[in-house]
Amino acid sequence: MSFFKKIFSSEKKETLDKGLEKTKTTFFSKLTKAVAGKSKVDDEVLDNLEEILVSSDVGVNTTLKIITRIEKRVSEDKFLGTDELNKILREEIASLLSEIDSGEATEFVIPINTKPYVLMVVGVNGVGKTTTIGKLAYQFKKQGYKVVLGAADTFRAAAIDQLQVWADRVGVPLVKQNMGSDPASVAFDTLQSAVAQNADIVIIDTAGRLHNKINLMNELTKVKRVMQKVVGDAPHDVLLVLDGSTGQNAFEQAKQFTVATEVTSLAVTKLDGTAKGGVVIGISDQFKIPVKYIGVGEGIEDLQVFNKYEFVDSFFK
Repeated sequence: MSFFKKIFSSEKKETLDKGLEKTKTTFFSKLTKAVAGKSKVDDEVLDNLEEILVSSDVGVNTTLKIITRIEKRVSEDKFLGTDELNKILREEIASLLSEIDSGEATEFVIPINTKPYVLMVVGVNGVGKTTTIGKLAYQFKKQGYKVVLGAADTFRAAAIDQLQVWADRVGVPLVKQNMGSDPASVAFDTLQSAVAQNADIVIIDTAGRLHNKINLMNELTKVKRVMQKVVGDAPHDVLLVLDGSTGQNAFEQAKQFTVATEVTSLAVTKLDGTAKGGVVIGISDQFKIPVKYIGVGEGIEDLQVFNKYEFVDSFFK
């Protein structure tokens, strides 16, 4: 069966292709070496392939699943040529991701029956959290939604200033207090302001500290509890931002944050500057938390919704 059909516009697809260029080039140069002088897929080729997938930060568990699927294909077809390996890999990774109930989106949308839709963003400092919030605000505004931002990362003065720059750039209101203010108080004010303005979407930034999980857990729980005084079922989405260029460290952060708070979606950033793009495949498979967005460049348009079919297609193009 074919998993691949044209979903993205040619411009969006070009951005994705370009963003995954480093990962793709590294991956295929390793793959070419692995099959050099081989005409068929044998145990040695599979061992080499396993090593390549792990070193591309696909993750050990996901790699083993992929290898098992390819071994099955090899045993069914007694002579599987190495020239077919690229096609088989592409099909098996797409098939693996197709079993995950996410990664189907094509546009930045929110549920129509929830207003305001409250998105709480978490993640350690330096992963591109504030930039992701700014780009999300831009994309949602472009879709015609009324957006309000809340600067509840009051631990770092730079976080509030950065978010103000993005709010000004995108042309959306930002609710903020002074550095050191109670984050829950900022979240409360933001939701009150959003309700008063009849806003569609509220995006709340939160502090990115992981060295003390208990404090982080308590803080995020308090922010949620206070938000619910204004919007009873808030937040509707807790988005964890991960830096794709850190590879296995992104896995570790995902583990830590899912302990600290109930993460409901993921954004993987900085994929354009790294050869570790395989981390998106592993994270999608391992955490059973949908990857909703990926960052494939510096530009304001370079945050994309994650579509697993387009991703795999670009990866193996």
